[in-house]
Amino acid sequence: MPESSSRVSRKSGLPPGTLVHVGELLASDTRISIIDYDGEGVREHVAGSVEEITRYRDTDSVTWVNVEGLINVELIESIGRQFDIHPLVLEDILNTHQRPKFEEYDDHLFLVFKSIYPGEDGVTVNYEQVSILLLNDFVFTFKEKQDAIFEPIMVRLRNHKGPLRNLGADYLAYAILDTVVDLYLSLQDYLDNIIESVEDELLASPDTATLATIQRIRRELIFIRRSSAPLRELLNGILRSDSPLISDSTLLYFRDVQDHVLRVTDAIDNFRDMVTGLLDIYNSTVSNRLNEIMKVLTVFASIFIPLTFLTGIYGMNFEYMPELHWKWSYPLMWLGCLLIGALLLAFFKKRKWL
Repeated sequence: MPESSSRVSRKSGLPPGTLVHVGELLASDTRISIIDYDGEGVREHVAGSVEEITRYRDTDSVTWVNVEGLINVELIESIGRQFDIHPLVLEDILNTHQRPKFEEYDDHLFLVFKSIYPGEDGVTVNYEQVSILLLNDFVFTFKEKQDAIFEPIMVRLRNHKGPLRNLGADYLAYAILDTVVDLYLSLQDYLDNIIESVEDELLASPDTATLATIQRIRRELIFIRRSSAPLRELLNGILRSDSPLISDSTLLYFRDVQDHVLRVTDAIDNFRDMVTGLLDIYNSTVSNRLNEIMKVLTVFASIFIPLTFLTGIYGMNFEYMPELHWKWSYPLMWLGCLLIGALLLAFFKKRKWL
């Protein structure tokens, strides 16, 4: 899980704006990738220092700086100094327990949200915080680790016929956010398949492993909703913004992302209701199974009650019991027991108790 109530923040007692990484370290180093593009082409390389980024300030192209790994706090602090980023923004970038939000400053915009994708064990969901800084002709992204979630954007940039290379930095910020939200949509289909398989298992042969799977899905849905629901507020803030860094034409695309987020949050709410229903089905199935077992045990107990009564009588040690001296007493006793058992079984079947 990405968050834990038992984890104590390392920033306790420190003044605002103090740069300390808070959260699990998902990468052992920090990698800076620079993607500079315009209508003529795309130029990619890995930067070794912040000074390499500043060389693109005087160009007319759009520069995308992708920082993967947050272990190097000094490097992120240096980026903040070079581009005049507010210290509170840098603090939020390094605190990976941020709630998704949008903040507007004079010369830059800040977005932070969660990237969510399925884990390898079939039920667990992986979380990664993604931060975006939108400046004039510059876009910075900060991720917790190196992965391929931005590869679809790179494919579009390398395609010389794609419109992305001819649009501004605000459209690139939209494309990044849209790519992450698309992962939510893929996760929605993934969860739908898992819940459907659990439902089939419930109807076939539920066991304690089924209950454990339902509880894990329920717990993951809580964290998914905690990450997806604030995206509506984030996008509302973008759509209400009058910042010159976002053009009116790009706002239309952000509105489309908002529709996708609404679809995801509605689906998560439906999944939560479905999981609650699965728990009810499991409890009902276990209860019905227990009732069936108790019914069988009750039938056997009802059959043996009169037989126990008979054996109890003839097990008494009285001297004057005439049946004890009869030649056919023993077989008659067995015949009576079998006859009583057969009559009781026929009675139970007639009443449809068996």
